[in-house]
Amino acid sequence: MNKRLDIRNIAIIAHVDHGKTTLVDELLKQSGTYRENEQVNERAMDNNDIEKERGITILAKNTAVNYQGTRINIMDTPGHADFGGEVERILKMVDGVLLVVDAFEGCMPQTRFVLKKALEQKLTPVVVVNKIDRPMARPTEVIDEVLDLFIELGAEENQLDFPVIFASAINGTASLDPDPEKQDGKMDIVFDTVIDTVSAPVDNSDEPFQFQVTMLDYNDYLGRIGVGRVFRGTVKKGDQAALIQRDGTVKKFRISKLFGFLGLKRMEIDEAKAGDLIAIAGVEDIMVGETICPVDHQDPMELVRIDEPTLQMTFIVNNSPFAGREGDHVTSRKIEARLMTQVETDVSLRVENTNSPDVWTVSGRGELHLSILIENLRREGYELQVSKPEVIIREVDGKNCEPFESCQVDVPEEYTGAVMESLGERKGELVNMINKGDGQVRMDFLVPSRGLIGYTTEFMAQTKGYGILNHTFDSYQPVAQGYVGGRRQGVLVSMENGKATPYGMLQVEDRGTLFLEAGTEIYEGMIVGEHTRDNDITVNITKMKAQTNIRSANKDFTVTMKKPRILTLEEALEFLNEDEYCEVTPTSIRLRKKILDKGTREREEKKSKLTTKSN
Repeated sequence: MNKRLDIRNIAIIAHVDHGKTTLVDELLKQSGTYRENEQVNERAMDNNDIEKERGITILAKNTAVNYQGTRINIMDTPGHADFGGEVERILKMVDGVLLVVDAFEGCMPQTRFVLKKALEQKLTPVVVVNKIDRPMARPTEVIDEVLDLFIELGAEENQLDFPVIFASAINGTASLDPDPEKQDGKMDIVFDTVIDTVSAPVDNSDEPFQFQVTMLDYNDYLGRIGVGRVFRGTVKKGDQAALIQRDGTVKKFRISKLFGFLGLKRMEIDEAKAGDLIAIAGVEDIMVGETICPVDHQDPMELVRIDEPTLQMTFIVNNSPFAGREGDHVTSRKIEARLMTQVETDVSLRVENTNSPDVWTVSGRGELHLSILIENLRREGYELQVSKPEVIIREVDGKNCEPFESCQVDVPEEYTGAVMESLGERKGELVNMINKGDGQVRMDFLVPSRGLIGYTTEFMAQTKGYGILNHTFDSYQPVAQGYVGGRRQGVLVSMENGKATPYGMLQVEDRGTLFLEAGTEIYEGMIVGEHTRDNDITVNITKMKAQTNIRSANKDFTVTMKKPRILTLEEALEFLNEDEYCEVTPTSIRLRKKILDKGTREREEKKSKLTTKSN
């Protein structure tokens, strides 16, 4: 069978922060893809602000380099569990993977997840042990861990014979020797190994055209753009084609534009053939997994499975007393239009209308997935309110089931008891425990997803910041009974409108932890802090010190206020209870009670307690 020896298609997969995107940077630079005078940022593939700030990859991206006459198409994939659906689809486009593993951390939960998917697709692996220059790097032990993982995941014999490259992506060096002193000053060995190891795509360009959509892009002028691989045949700009949709219906259209990739650029092309990774424009309601083929030879490929959402939140038009002050887009029409635009490219997101035109149920793959959507909205000038995240319950074999996560914890030995107790309270089950011998312990748990909502803050406090927590979706299992996580403390709720004063804040400091600075404008029903006990109390932090015309006999003395705890968006979402909203605007994140008036709120609480008792 003929092969296209001028092409290789690979994906770079790894656990979060093991250096995938930095490695792609170096491959782009050293392949001569950039012009000599071209300005290129670090982690150039992470091209939106949140990716740059957080140092994470959110969306899979494709690029290509030319190396000694061979075009190497490279897919950079996300490492976070919330974006695992992206990884699964990307692997359909490629013939091999670069598995990047940190030389110190070794195999982590997401390493297992991405490798399992690659082995299932029968892809050729090349292992890159990265960060070889790290202090305490242990490359030979890590290779043993990787081999054990391959065997555990049932790798075939030819997959077990994987080549190993030792690299320092940040320094742009690599070699076949684990000794950091013997690194070559360039990364040619990576290119050479990929070309020698990963099989070239089959050249069946003379057969009828077949293309499958793996990712979606969106353009205001062209609408939806389908990105994927040409599995068979040849396609030209202007060709008549048929889109075979997920439900089996066929839509005929004309291919208006074809795009290829090189470096960071997407370029218009006139023709593509088997093995090429391209983008096709011309049909609006194109969806991931669908097939494009000739009108007279309709041959759909097997649909790509799209991960279903596991977590949902309610998005609501902002109706707080401060509504409309800080945002440009505040109406239900604007918010709904923006959410629907997001659904165009994010296939793991669901947006459903409710009985109210001002309320939507938004479902995603996890807290990070939804919080990044909310962060993007506020940066674009939107103002809205969101409810506490809740897991999606599904019926499996007649039983109500909830999502469970595989959770890996690395902690110093002295904190193992506290972590085991806290995860046990959240219905976590200890699956495995390894004492690494250097004072560190690794524990694997199976925990209900709702037990992990809001757990990160507690975990970091328990381990004094020394613990590392990683979790990834495992499966749906019968709903765990009894208490599963959630906030135990009550809140301090403002009883007045006005500005927080230092005097008023000092009066309630001993009641709990405040969430705002002096001078912040507040309203009745707004949450201003966390109570030390498990009940909510109303406080007045707008109180001014009474002024008299009598001079005090005592000298004034300086009072030091405690530093308030300013919540980030993720912390605010984790902190929420069922009767609270998070108000999100371009400049503020506020927590509030759903019912702002104290009297009405107390009456509703009494009613719900009576209803619970009678049931």
